[in-house]
Amino acid sequence: MTQPQPTVTPKLEEPKFGFNEYAERLNGRAAMIGFILIVVIEVVTGQGVLAWLGLR
Repeated sequence: MTQPQPTVTPKLEEPKFGFNEYAERLNGRAAMIGFILIVVIEVVTGQGVLAWLGLR
């Protein structure tokens, strides 16, 4: 006797924590914004970020 096949695929919710597509996309966007801000700071002040932070 054969087993009946399911007719409906369950809809699983994407996890909000851990390594998932949403977290990786959000992290990538935050990194891009941070990089752009560093470049803008260097252009506006004429100094590198380390000098702007007082580390150099």
